[in-house]
Amino acid sequence: MKKNNVQKGRASRRNERGVALLEFSLVIVVFFMFVFGVMDFGRAIYTYHFVSNAACEATRYAMVRGAASTDPVTAADIANYVKSITPQGIDPSALTVSTSWSPNNAPGSSVRVAVSDNFRFMTPLLQNYQVTLSDASQMVISQ
Repeated sequence: MKKNNVQKGRASRRNERGVALLEFSLVIVVFFMFVFGVMDFGRAIYTYHFVSNAACEATRYAMVRGAASTDPVTAADIANYVKSITPQGIDPSALTVSTSWSPNNAPGSSVRVAVSDNFRFMTPLLQNYQVTLSDASQMVISQ
């Protein structure tokens, strides 16, 4: 009787030979999708943080360089400034910078700078999608 149970156990183990490999392959796909998702989310936060900070810094840059200053700034100067402070990992040529003055570039007027970037995912299932990350800042021109 004992011999019969041992034979049944061996037979059932023989029938399950490739199951571990199959389970591993299914789990590893889900695991790597999760890892790529976390990396993409981190990159998106990094990019949005830069876009938000760049809008604020560019507005400050324009605020102290109004029409009354010794070196008044133009919209092209502000766009070049934003592209010059772009960190590694973000493509400066993909940034869009728009600047508007209300009513003009004189002290007491307001300046608004909007910065946006088209974020592309790395995750294999999401590579065809892109999200526009944008932020804007507005300040009163002091000089």
